[in-house]
Amino acid sequence: MTEKNAETARLDTAEPGKLRYQVAYDTIVALIRDNGLEPGDKLPSISELGELSGVSTISIRHALEKLEREGRITRHQGLGTFVAERRIVMEPSRSGELLQTLTTAQPTEMATRLIQLAVGLPSSGAADALSIPQGQPVWEIVRLRSLRDKPAILERAILPLNLVPSLEQEELAGGGSLYRFLAERHGLSDAHIEQFFEVVQPTRIEQTSLQIGSDELVVRIRGVSFTADDVAFDCWQQTYRASDFIFSISGVAERKLLNASRIAPWGINPFPTTTPQS
Repeated sequence: MTEKNAETARLDTAEPGKLRYQVAYDTIVALIRDNGLEPGDKLPSISELGELSGVSTISIRHALEKLEREGRITRHQGLGTFVAERRIVMEPSRSGELLQTLTTAQPTEMATRLIQLAVGLPSSGAADALSIPQGQPVWEIVRLRSLRDKPAILERAILPLNLVPSLEQEELAGGGSLYRFLAERHGLSDAHIEQFFEVVQPTRIEQTSLQIGSDELVVRIRGVSFTADDVAFDCWQQTYRASDFIFSISGVAERKLLNASRIAPWGINPFPTTTPQS
């Protein structure tokens, strides 16, 4: 029997109408599941996977590309294909510090680097989000969070100086919770938040910080935190590697204090006396 006939014969047992690459995809997923493969375990070679699924190497490569985009496998040239680390579940609608929203991550898995702590004037978008004049000074905090020794989340927060007159640089650099500090030191607690999600290609800063290519996707969440009196005290942005996270969202009360169609980029114009942190 020729290779083509063998492939056709094996496909006869597959679900009718299923594309060849989908047959390969389902075979690989079943292989990982049924054999209890763990993150880091190596998969059979492309030719072996072709034998298992009864499809061509082209279909196998197509299936592997899809699995890699989904974050289920990783491929290393010259080494082979491996089961990827499990995705981290993120619950952005859950209030509190970042680690509390990462339901599958442990404190020991997270490291923090303070990229910038600056004081300046807000952009028009940030001023609108915080309901303050553009001439009112604000803080800008930029931090990079790494999980499992890999850059994972780029954080940026903008806070009005009149509501937050002081910050603790050492605490922020050490990964301390900004929200806990704001509540304990300045009496600011997020009674509710409003958020906007987008899946986009990363900016150059996001590419550099998260160590990803321009063709990869990121999930960018922008939000504003409000007190019980509807006073906005923080507009923030978090950028995630799209392939590393699963987002779980629960229903919340509808407020619409922000208009999604009017959300402009958020940033600041730093005062010249501010020195970025390395």
